[in-house]
Amino acid sequence: MADRVCMISGVGEGNGLSITKRFAQEGYRVAMLARTKQRLEQFAREIERAHSFVCDVTDIESMRSAVDAVRKQLGPVDVFVHNAGSGMFSDFVSTTPEQMEIAWRTNTLGLFVLGQEVVKDMLKKGAGNIVVIGATSALRGGANFTPFAQAKASQRSLAQSMARGLGPKGIHVSYVVVDGVIDIPRTRAADWAKDKPDDFFLQADHIAEAVRYLTTQPKLAWTFELDLRPYGEKW
Repeated sequence: MADRVCMISGVGEGNGLSITKRFAQEGYRVAMLARTKQRLEQFAREIERAHSFVCDVTDIESMRSAVDAVRKQLGPVDVFVHNAGSGMFSDFVSTTPEQMEIAWRTNTLGLFVLGQEVVKDMLKKGAGNIVVIGATSALRGGANFTPFAQAKASQRSLAQSMARGLGPKGIHVSYVVVDGVIDIPRTRAADWAKDKPDDFFLQADHIAEAVRYLTTQPKLAWTFELDLRPYGEKW
């Protein structure tokens, strides 16, 4: 396991950080991708085996350069977790074309470009894992979720096409539907969340454990879609 590489896009204080820690614990060399250099470097100092790579998932050349840097510094990617996601929420009338495009670029184009880059090496080995962190909006669009919902629905369809095409070649692609609010300081500080009990929130460490599990499944029993929600969530 010591020579394996896990690459994670959109590493921040929630899922990205927890997924980084979980794979580092398993002995992976972890490539953390995000736009904020200072925060990534802080995480790299705190987590053994974690490495920072500045990357803008809305920019094609930035993504390609980042994967090339990961390959040169750490080696070919064995596990890719596309955690980057645009949190743009607005109703249909208020949504701008720019919001629609940025949300799509982050969620769908990011998966497409980064996925194509890492798959080059996975195909040579006939093995690999790609896990996409999705949302309930991929399945149904809320009234105030216009840019986010269209991007997540597009992302899910792309992941499904990837899974069907890459699965017979030994590459497991899976999609995690996160149905709930992640327990991070930013969400806890919101006015609507201040009176919520602890079990209202999803824990990023639990999501990270589910992601790790997906990458260990035998190929005769692969999961494509996995729903994660607190037990009290209405669905």
